[in-house]
Amino acid sequence: MDPPQPPDTRPDPGSSQRADSCVAALPLSQPVVRALSSQQRIRFDHVELQTLAPQFSRPEIVTVPLPQPHIRVVGCRFTEERPAKGPIDSLFSSAKDKPATANVPDRKPPVVGCTRVRPPRDVVRLEDRLHYLLQPPLESVFRLQSVTFPFEPFGYQLDGVAFLFPRTEAVLADEMGLGKTMQAITALRLLIHQSSVRRALLVCPKPLVTNWQREFAQWAPELPVVAVEGKQSRRQWLWENADSGVLIANYESLVRDRQQVTELSPALDLMIIDESQRIKNRHGATNQVICDVPRLRSWALTGTPIENSTDDLVGIFQFVSPGCLQPQMKTSSIRSAVSDYVLRRCKDQVLADLPPKMFRDAEVTLSPEQIEAYELAENEGIVRLHEMKAELTIQHVFELVLRLKQICNFDPATGASAKLDRLEADLEECAASGRKAIVFSQWVQTIEQLSDRLQRFGPLQYHGKIPPRHRDAVIECFRDDPSRSVMLMSYGTGSVGLNLQFASYVFLFDRWWNPAVEDQAINRVHRIGVAEPVTVTRFLTAGTIEERIDRILSEKRELFRAVFDASSPEGNLGLSRDEILGLFNLEYPKA
Repeated sequence: MDPPQPPDTRPDPGSSQRADSCVAALPLSQPVVRALSSQQRIRFDHVELQTLAPQFSRPEIVTVPLPQPHIRVVGCRFTEERPAKGPIDSLFSSAKDKPATANVPDRKPPVVGCTRVRPPRDVVRLEDRLHYLLQPPLESVFRLQSVTFPFEPFGYQLDGVAFLFPRTEAVLADEMGLGKTMQAITALRLLIHQSSVRRALLVCPKPLVTNWQREFAQWAPELPVVAVEGKQSRRQWLWENADSGVLIANYESLVRDRQQVTELSPALDLMIIDESQRIKNRHGATNQVICDVPRLRSWALTGTPIENSTDDLVGIFQFVSPGCLQPQMKTSSIRSAVSDYVLRRCKDQVLADLPPKMFRDAEVTLSPEQIEAYELAENEGIVRLHEMKAELTIQHVFELVLRLKQICNFDPATGASAKLDRLEADLEECAASGRKAIVFSQWVQTIEQLSDRLQRFGPLQYHGKIPPRHRDAVIECFRDDPSRSVMLMSYGTGSVGLNLQFASYVFLFDRWWNPAVEDQAINRVHRIGVAEPVTVTRFLTAGTIEERIDRILSEKRELFRAVFDASSPEGNLGLSRDEILGLFNLEYPKA
């Protein structure tokens, strides 16, 4: 056997080249390092290097333990905030960018999503929590589903979609003009694309059926949509055979078809009711039919969840979540009970760039003819009410109020009107600037009188006497004809479901009892798409019933804030029976 040889200390000429060639390929496993003298080699597993620095002394060997990392998930948080910078332009195409038939994924670079699904707070099962946690951002879902939009949605609208999408019970109560229609359609669209919804029903007021059809064609053109209208035989066939897609029905036809809709089988996957304040009377036939329709999901859309009192909200929740609210609940209890079901945003919260609303109260004094007629009617009316004693009812008081309000508009004998004189002066300025104005009134008779006296402004009328099939043409004429400067509208038809953002002036010729109805009317103009500030003029005749009604409207607005604003004081600020009688210093007869 050969004796052991001393280690070979001659330099290896190829060692440097080998080292250079394998530096980038060093393994990531824990290497074995031996630090020796300058005449010895350093070994890195399969790499041998010759040290060439004899001036360095031998280093000490230091061992650093590197334990394997252990990752444990301790919780998660669903954020509701959106980054200040996060444009998603590449996700949304316009008609100018793509043909209407395009249905292929956008090949632009992916955009980081930021809008997360907002699950209900009462999710208990771990499986459900994980399901929501693992949901990708909505922007990613849109891309995967090849979902495009005609316009880029606002961030708050995507948050609204994220709110509706996971919920079986929800109320979207955004202020009018923020796009509740688009948010509901988009959430429904995603559910259909993910096969979570096969058949859906949307219920709305009759004048809005065509509007909803247009909105579906714009925001979800691939969805099959059919209106349940026409003869009874056709409606019955649709209820029995339309087992997929979106059905649109109005409240009146749903009541007529009560037997068919309450026996639907299988149940609807989703039912959406628009202008849901229509079911605020929980004892009414409309509420009962709506609540009896078999369904798996219940969504309500309304800009005015409370019109008169908190009982309005109780009626809506009989459809959304039966048993959640009860009559006579305290305001604070209602606020707590509905907080996870209701999403409410106002324009000043989410649209900082929207042009402002500018209010001005035009206080006018009645003409001599009006003063004489008003005093006579008020004195005779109050005497009559006092004489009725035990027979006095709220209806008798309302009759007197309406009579006095009509005199504040026009003198019944001569047609004199202090409000009209002021309105004509304002419209002169409006027409001269090329802008358009909308005048709201409670009565068709007042609208017709105004139309006769304002002919030089080319007025158009829009009220209950105009057939529904002609109303769209009226809106188009007002929008497109520069000679039509004024449109005269009734609160009942003009405050619901219309987009009138091409007007710049709103005149409330007389005041409605309900502040929510006034706000609806104003917000038909002040909404997304309005290009300039909206000037709102509220006429008020001094020293009349209108001043007392104005105080009542302020109180009702406080009631609304008390329910949806946690900082508002506790209390019932609604209009009670005694307050109505107090308009004329009357007392309700004792039994």
